[in-house]
Amino acid sequence: MENFDLLNPTKLVFGRGTIARIGEEILAGGHKKVLLIAGGGSIKKNTVYDQVIASLKDSKIEWTETWGVKPNPVLSKVREMIKEAKESGAEALLAVGGGSVIDSAKAVAVGLYIDDVWQAFEAKKPIEKAMPVYSVLTISATGTEMNQYAVVTNEEEKKKWNIGGPALYPKVSVVDPSVQATLPWNQAVNGALDTMSHIMEYYFMDGEAETALTLNESLLRSIIKMTDKLKLDPNDYDSRANLAWAATLALNGTSGAGQAGGDWACHGIEHAISAINPAVAHGAGLGVVTPAWIEYVQDTNPDIFRRWAENVWGGKDIKDGVVAMREKIKEWGNPTTLAEFNIKESQVEEIASNAVDFGLTGSLKVLTKEDIMEILLLASPEV
Repeated sequence: MENFDLLNPTKLVFGRGTIARIGEEILAGGHKKVLLIAGGGSIKKNTVYDQVIASLKDSKIEWTETWGVKPNPVLSKVREMIKEAKESGAEALLAVGGGSVIDSAKAVAVGLYIDDVWQAFEAKKPIEKAMPVYSVLTISATGTEMNQYAVVTNEEEKKKWNIGGPALYPKVSVVDPSVQATLPWNQAVNGALDTMSHIMEYYFMDGEAETALTLNESLLRSIIKMTDKLKLDPNDYDSRANLAWAATLALNGTSGAGQAGGDWACHGIEHAISAINPAVAHGAGLGVVTPAWIEYVQDTNPDIFRRWAENVWGGKDIKDGVVAMREKIKEWGNPTTLAEFNIKESQVEEIASNAVDFGLTGSLKVLTKEDIMEILLLASPEV
């Protein structure tokens, strides 16, 4: 089991009816004016926007609004919002939406203090300061509501890269699982798959971290069970709440404790896929890539992959686990091959090169461009 440091300064306000508290939390942080950052408008259909505005009014918080964050957030929009934040005189940022909205807010928070925010993504500028970020989460998936990371795509360069640092932890995040009942089914599945991937990126690293392994197996089984139940009843609050809490735990530092920092090759490959084809949802892409990656690298640590197959999927060997995972994803109605994303054979090399450039090529097995091309072919025999 590896040594680790664990610090998480984010205050999480979780449960039904908690959106009403966001105004008082911002006021308690010493802020009286915010820039509200949002996506395409779904928060106006599910009552979240009205609840947020009522809370801001009750606490006498002034606000201005900026809309239009995309599901795979882009650098051009971040730059636009940096300018808006400066002009608005905001003292803090309030992200209301899913992971893309919160990640965009984090990028804006950094970009207010350096000349070009992309320099932070390229590691040319250290992240020393950021404007305070508050969030109201509407889609549980990325864990960004309680971690220090953000992902944005430079659409001109086709680079979907990330930043991270202690300054990027949200000050307060509100998670009301009840508002997620209106999510389209495929978005709920994508969130579950993203959450599972976060856990598995850590899980396969260290067979001696028994506490983390047992915790993560339980989380994976819970995610599968809750998603199955939500397929039958989208309004099942307890299942929705358990899934939301699992998504937060998957990437707030808890699941990775003692796990050597994780592998993250699957995320690197998926980022390369959706940087080239932004229509590919992150969780959906991970659902295709992860089983193929397991098939390709299983011999590097066969005992831990076998344990995963047995304890999570009830299989007898690694192949059983991979098959069971793909079958579950099919049962949930999601793609299991790259061909279903219309990825062509001619794009495989470009995706692999992009993934290598991104730098998340794994720790359990450091992947070359040729390795990644093989994984992509395993992920879609039809390509």
